[in-house]
Amino acid sequence: MTVPTTSARTARKPSWLKVRAAGGETHAWIKSLRREGGLATVCEEARCPNLAECWSGGTATFMVLGDTCTRGCRFCNVKTGNPRGRLDEEEPRKVADVVRRLDLSYVVLTMVDRDDLDDGGAAHVVRCVNAVKAWSQDIKVEILMGDFRARRASLAPLARSAAEVLAHNVETVEDLTSRVRDSRCGYGQSLDALAILKEEAPHKLTKSSIMLGLGETDQALRRTLRDLRSVGVDILTLGQYLRPSPRHLPVVEYVPPETFEQWKEEALAMGFLFCASAPLVRSSYKAGEMFAERWLRDRERQEIPRGGPPASRGEWMEV
Repeated sequence: MTVPTTSARTARKPSWLKVRAAGGETHAWIKSLRREGGLATVCEEARCPNLAECWSGGTATFMVLGDTCTRGCRFCNVKTGNPRGRLDEEEPRKVADVVRRLDLSYVVLTMVDRDDLDDGGAAHVVRCVNAVKAWSQDIKVEILMGDFRARRASLAPLARSAAEVLAHNVETVEDLTSRVRDSRCGYGQSLDALAILKEEAPHKLTKSSIMLGLGETDQALRRTLRDLRSVGVDILTLGQYLRPSPRHLPVVEYVPPETFEQWKEEALAMGFLFCASAPLVRSSYKAGEMFAERWLRDRERQEIPRGGPPASRGEWMEV
């Protein structure tokens, strides 16, 4: 793929990456609900560029297991430290209460890594899912989880929970993993985690995300897409890496929208059911969530075989 890129070290942020600041009554209301319940949202913690767009539409991704991650990936703005086993036992109820008050139909529960807990926090996350489902079985739940060091004992309960979508982000290509992610992460470890999720729940959708602009080559990115398909990943999101602060990894290049579109076409040709690919796309992004929700509801109407994805993509996959 030979579309020219822009050096991030010498150029200003391109126009396609400029978004309006968050604001408005809906944004303020959701923020007040989140703070009232003592909850964290990855939208704020990770400084997501889509915060204004998503919150103004009444949606948000909730971060459970607290706001402190035991790992320190070099791209991530979430606070790093050692929570020393602390858990808010009221968090499942708080999440369910905010979901109820927002009247959501699709909820994403993401999390910090909790290597300080024996199970990595898996049982707590399952309780959060159960609390949301207790409010309404019609709500679709996506878990965006860490790798849990690819331990089946932790991943299996999450895969077998009431959540319909199971996500874990490989984040970058194999060659860059040691530079981009914490040393306790690993490219193979992430693939193993995704494989276990699909093995434990073959009928559920699995999902992963990759950041572009960190210096990956086309060859390495193409290999990563193939690796994700080899472990059964159904949904892929591709977005531009944006440096949260001067202490984080610098952007190597700003990848133009037309390149993202080309990668989307290639991903679909490889067999992914859906690919959201654009500079401002993030792992929790409404296009992917809309696709998953529609796919799930179509399956409930028996338009899609329960045992897995259809043999070919049809009209239903257009979001």
